[in-house]
Amino acid sequence: MKTIRLTVGQALVKFLDNQYLQVDDREIKFVEGIFGIFGHGVVVGLGEAIQEPNHNLTFYQGRNEQGMAHAAMAYAKQNNRQKILAVTSSIGPGALNMVTAAGTATSNRIPLLLLPGDAFACRQPDPVLQQVEQSYDYNVTANDAFKAVSKYWDRIARPEQLMTAAINAMRVLTDPAETGAVVLALPQDVQGEAFDYPVDFFAKRVHRFSRRPLATGEPELIAEAIAGKKRPMIICGGGVRYSEAGKALAAFAGEFKIPFGETQAGKGAVRWDDPQNLGGLGVTGTLAANRIARDADMILAVGTRLNDFHTASKSAFQNPDVDILTINVNAFDAYKLNASPFLADARTALEQVAPVLRDKKYATSFGGDVAAIKKEWETEVERLFTMDDSDGLSQTRVIGMLGEFMNDDDVIVSASGSLPSDLERLWRPATPENYHLEYGFSCMGYEVPGAFGAKLAVGDDREVYTLVGDGGFLMLHSELISSLQEGKKITIVLIDNMGFHCIDNLQGSKGIPHFGCEFRYRDQGSNTLSGDDILIDYATVARGYGCESYTATNAREVQAALESARKSTRSVLIDVKTVKKSMTDGYEAWWRVGIPEVSAKKEVVDAYNEQQEMLKKVRLY
Repeated sequence: MKTIRLTVGQALVKFLDNQYLQVDDREIKFVEGIFGIFGHGVVVGLGEAIQEPNHNLTFYQGRNEQGMAHAAMAYAKQNNRQKILAVTSSIGPGALNMVTAAGTATSNRIPLLLLPGDAFACRQPDPVLQQVEQSYDYNVTANDAFKAVSKYWDRIARPEQLMTAAINAMRVLTDPAETGAVVLALPQDVQGEAFDYPVDFFAKRVHRFSRRPLATGEPELIAEAIAGKKRPMIICGGGVRYSEAGKALAAFAGEFKIPFGETQAGKGAVRWDDPQNLGGLGVTGTLAANRIARDADMILAVGTRLNDFHTASKSAFQNPDVDILTINVNAFDAYKLNASPFLADARTALEQVAPVLRDKKYATSFGGDVAAIKKEWETEVERLFTMDDSDGLSQTRVIGMLGEFMNDDDVIVSASGSLPSDLERLWRPATPENYHLEYGFSCMGYEVPGAFGAKLAVGDDREVYTLVGDGGFLMLHSELISSLQEGKKITIVLIDNMGFHCIDNLQGSKGIPHFGCEFRYRDQGSNTLSGDDILIDYATVARGYGCESYTATNAREVQAALESARKSTRSVLIDVKTVKKSMTDGYEAWWRVGIPEVSAKKEVVDAYNEQQEMLKKVRLY
């Protein structure tokens, strides 16, 4: 057997450089590069190998480990999970900074390869700088914290272990059912240790994206179940997008006149103006989707996790005769809500069921109901897009202006607060690549690094905008510097309403007075955070980084700033001062939260009692 002597770091780089993905008739290089922040736990091991010019992996310098991992996740998401960037860090705090990103990727079913440095496997210099020691188990290091949020975890304690670990990492990363965060912990001594690796370990390795079909007889079972119902509804989940099944779903829904609602990950897979598209579903959903879902006698959930936002905490489907069918590559998701599960690729399954249902000459009984309720909702959207408060600019108007301004193939990125709710209800995507939301984990701070990662994915010919609240921007925007360094322009539209108003709204809706959510100075008299608003000039902050920046307080200034931003060749921040509480509200949807059963405030007890009544209407499993 022919071998080559390499260090673990060198072998890992060589292996990653030769991984490919086969999707239908396309062969795609799977690993395109590596993000990193070098510390003592990685710079002279894996870092030495990355520095060598004998591979085709681009190195990107991060500013915050969580931020660069979010950027890598966004890169994979924007590429429909068909390309990735690996991420490396030092041990201890550098590694732990990536745990949040790992949870974000796993929750969203996005491939993310993390390569954190680790303590010495030989233990001789212990305890080294940044090493966490546990007296109850000396094998535990900071990297064990990844186990709860990873789909595959391994520690390379000997050089020869790299081979099985790396192959298993690719197995999970390229599996549409199991993908998520993968962690290969790299002890800093082992990174530099050498081994005689088989040459064929580094041969070009092609991982195939297999479109799992429905089993024999299953298309007939699904068609028969649908044919027995009069008012079925489809849920278009992220699996529709990642399967590239948007056209198949649109054709299926259109032929049989079945309306559908969208999840955050599925939104955009079908054009917003498709006659059967009712928009977002559930807590962040539209009036149209929620009313149809309430009375539907069947839910066909395609490629969705069925999380509490889109099922309205299991209350969205109120018809006592409703049946739930799922089509999903992931059995864990397919079995939720006591559904009848069908394990298959979304596109393949829809194409298999369609001819069977066609033979039954099936049609729903909605008649003109779908068109009427869709028209009613679009009237509401237009009202929100033109609404201004007497005190200033509304958040919904800013969204309407941005949507009108952007080109169809531009990308909008967002993640947390009230903006995902508004975007799922109001945004009008024309292409699957236009809408990029992280809402599986609702991770504040994804917005700016996510925009940078999306920009790396789409290239210089398309604009990337991120819509971020002031809270999300303050949480994490370090990769704005990376966008400037790389010459990858992003445009940040920052909604400044001086607080975490999404949560402030939730707090107030359950009878709790304003507390701890608005950005205010401490009132020395009452010793509470109830003083004057904290006024921040975010445009000046961005200008200090080297961005172009603008401040907008009205619609005219927003329009002018967007036009100027489009002409810029470097990253731009538009600081938009909006009125508090100018976002959308719920549209006949309910969300379960932990309300105190006992409180001195009558309003809180009333909210608790209302929730107890609502719990009588929800599905239990």
